[in-house]
Amino acid sequence: MKVVIGSDKSGFTLKEAVKRYLTDCGQTVADVGTLSVDDAQPFYAVAPAAAQMIQSKEAELGVLICGTGMGMSQVANKFPGVLAACCESEYGARMSRAINNSNILCMGGWIIAPELGVKMVECFLHTGHTEGVEPWRAEFLKDAFVQVREIDEACRGA
Repeated sequence: MKVVIGSDKSGFTLKEAVKRYLTDCGQTVADVGTLSVDDAQPFYAVAPAAAQMIQSKEAELGVLICGTGMGMSQVANKFPGVLAACCESEYGARMSRAINNSNILCMGGWIIAPELGVKMVECFLHTGHTEGVEPWRAEFLKDAFVQVREIDEACRGA
């Protein structure tokens, strides 16, 4: 699986820990920046690069990290087809995939310690849409996903 990852200066340490975990697990990682603390890029420059890779299917999933995770999430969600979820727990990361079919996990480098961030990414990568939910809820969520896509398209004038 190819995973796109990116951060601003505030998320750099967490990004590097997550990147190490991903490469150690044999994932293909595309790092869209920040590549060093001395040459930091802002969240509003990094998030579009990752979102475009998700849009084009160049990457299957993404991880974006800024101070709180919220800036990355807000920018990434501007791109059609991107479902970025800002999470602060393993449970949230797992449910963002199982319930909402998110394709980008956003985290806060000021909030999430590297060990927890790695666990969150592990949950995010290894959970599929509707995985572990009751059959009736899985059917509801599949329909809800279609409905949300239609709302997104209508709002974007597509």
